[in-house]
Amino acid sequence: MAFLSNVGNTLSQTTSAARPLIFQAIRCMSSSKLFVGGLSYSTDDQSLQEAFQKYGQIAEARIVTDRETGKSRGFGFVTYSSSEEASSAIQALDGQDLHGRRVRVNYANDRPPRNNFGGGGGYNNNNSGGGGYNAGGG
Repeated sequence: MAFLSNVGNTLSQTTSAARPLIFQAIRCMSSSKLFVGGLSYSTDDQSLQEAFQKYGQIAEARIVTDRETGKSRGFGFVTYSSSEEASSAIQALDGQDLHGRRVRVNYANDRPPRNNFGGGGGYNNNNSGGGGYNAGGG
């Protein structure tokens, strides 16, 4: 409870420009999911878990793969059971060699919500050129 009181006091004393940074710091303190970038393409879920398990109990270790080919995209995520274990892994492994590559390890950022509307273009029905449907010359 004292922690929340201190957070409230800190937030009330900060400017609105600094508040997003404060929220990021608070989120990171309670986060246990890590982003691991710069991985060797030969690293799989099992070898990722083995490399990180000495720093705590792992809930999940996952390499992100390409949908089309199924091959590694060179990054993954490791989720620990506590934020202390995650912090320990960051301190020990960020910038270190793992399977022949120097890896980046930091707290994972939440993915922003996605809409299902696609992107770009638009409907253009006045034959004036531009993107979208009816995108003809001039």
